[in-house]
Amino acid sequence: MASLSSHTSMSFQVKRCEPELVVPAKPTPREVKKLSDIDNQQALRFQLPGITFYKNNPNPSMEGKDPAKVIREALGRALVYYYPLAGRLFEDCNNNNVLMVDCNGQGALFIEADADVEFDQLDHPLQPPFPFLDEVLYNAPGSDGILGCPLLLIQVTRLKCGGFIFAIRMNHTMSDGFGLHQFLKALIELAQGAEEPSVPPVWRRELLNARNPPRITCTHKEFQEEMTNYNDELNNLVQTTHMIQCSFFFSHSKIMTIRKHLPPHLATCSRFELLAACAWRCRTLALNLDPEEVIQISCVFNARANNIGLNLPLGYYGNVIAGPCTVTNAGVLCKNPIGYAVELVKKVKSEMSAEYIRSAADFIASRGRPPCKIKGNFVVSDITNAPFQEIDFGWGCPDYIGMAVSFPLFSFFVKCVNNGEAGTLLLTSLPLLAVERFQQELKKLTEGPIQNIKSML
Repeated sequence: MASLSSHTSMSFQVKRCEPELVVPAKPTPREVKKLSDIDNQQALRFQLPGITFYKNNPNPSMEGKDPAKVIREALGRALVYYYPLAGRLFEDCNNNNVLMVDCNGQGALFIEADADVEFDQLDHPLQPPFPFLDEVLYNAPGSDGILGCPLLLIQVTRLKCGGFIFAIRMNHTMSDGFGLHQFLKALIELAQGAEEPSVPPVWRRELLNARNPPRITCTHKEFQEEMTNYNDELNNLVQTTHMIQCSFFFSHSKIMTIRKHLPPHLATCSRFELLAACAWRCRTLALNLDPEEVIQISCVFNARANNIGLNLPLGYYGNVIAGPCTVTNAGVLCKNPIGYAVELVKKVKSEMSAEYIRSAADFIASRGRPPCKIKGNFVVSDITNAPFQEIDFGWGCPDYIGMAVSFPLFSFFVKCVNNGEAGTLLLTSLPLLAVERFQQELKKLTEGPIQNIKSML
């Protein structure tokens, strides 16, 4: 069963204090720092929102402490070490409009709030899309731009029962999911009384700059061949197709059922390869595309997790991501069993390497930051390996932690527990009229008869 953004069974009122700027607790360097060419990808110029739910877990060491006050104080201390996050971005007009951060100590936005509900009154299982997201992650006026705006926004919303909701929004150009986790780990360590983070942050963005001279050694079909207005194209996609957010839960048993549709030589494919292929095929069928339309899947991989030999220093918190892709026709993908899609995704995954990351940096820098391809492109990222579940401010581990929303172009796999069963949640966006068809295609793979796989042998 899909969870839709139109779902409105749970709504509540939140009383917020005025947003305030939290500055570093100690003086920090005043300097300008350049982001890497990987950070400078056009597709990363958006705000990355996350949300975390904590029930009331009494802890003697935290008795009488206010989570909002504890986290606010820890934020000021964390910004001493992560002082670029207290700065503001600008473009270097003399250098291809690359992004620079003015480390001016202006601060990160912090919002303290109270909700008139208890944890048990929230919709369960807790999974996005959340109809009350705007209440617990308030978009403070003038805060959501890329340039000249706060790079970090945190809201702590206390619940009537003693639990709380921690929501965060970070400018994606500054960090990827692993970088965000590193910052959150530092935040919880300082909230629990540590003198300093166990892993000191490392900037060193020049390590992922383009080579001199650039050497584009890989094919980068994830980018547009021609320069276009990326934001206008995205807005047009949303408005013309009436896209909505939705999520689909894959339990362990459903994943095992989908595996039964694969030929023997693909039986050991990874969970990501299987689910990405499944989502891509179901989505393509649901969209009812022209069989001759060229489509592609771009798999966003984090090079830290893949051990591909970049040799970045421990503590590096910038973006280390690229999205290799593969191309086919809609008709070919739809008429073949799911094993065909799995083979294509495996091919994409095999292309991810240190050389691919460096070639992508060269491509981005030498082609003037080309936008990510939009038409026919399914972009999916797996963040289930980022250890967010350990983010414990002192009141216990969260009941849900992960992405708060999907985006028109980006879909995510996150960890999730549904009625006590652990699994994987696909957070995606689809045209409203395609959601039911997606569910029907997914049902064929998880409940229907096993497809004929002879054509794959």
